Amino acid sequence: MSLSDSANPSSSPSDLTQTVPPKSGIPPWLRAWWPAIVWAVVISIFSTDPFSSAHTSRVIEPIFHWLFPSMTRFELEHANHIIRKCAHFFEYFVFCMLLYHGIRATRRDARAWHWSWALVCWLIAAVYSLFDEFHQTFVPSRGPSLRDSLIDSTAAFVALVVLYFFYRSRGRSE
Repeated sequence: MSLSDSANPSSSPSDLTQTVPPKSGIPPWLRAWWPAIVWAVVISIFSTDPFSSAHTSRVIEPIFHWLFPSMTRFELEHANHIIRKCAHFFEYFVFCMLLYHGIRATRRDARAWHWSWALVCWLIAAVYSLFDEFHQTFVPSRGPSLRDSLIDSTAAFVALVVLYFFYRSRGRSE
């Protein structure tokens, strides 16, 4: 027995190599949910006047006109419309994935797929979509659209299907 062993007989070499990570002042639930919360704020910002069709067309249509000079006015407006609907899909696809991350990270069995978690995520995204459309009734250059809400809810569902197959492929489905 060496002198260092006698000074602290309960320590072993493996104990000395393990370090305890510093405690963060951020609560675990906030660490899990902050991405979804921030993304919800981003979605709400995209529902304001600067992101109305009239404003986005000033950016999107010139780009398409430069890329495809033979596009008609109708085709340019249609391209703006399609890009805006794809943006809806993207926003809620990402939102639902972040919601699932938030739920999964705050559960004990954080690696598995759970249908109940997926249903909760989809419901949160669908209800948030309806609130987002309601918010647009107060923006003079915007208006509510159940079609947009349907696109948003569909995007959330597609995100969950992608997550399901991801977890299933990794053998973690329940």
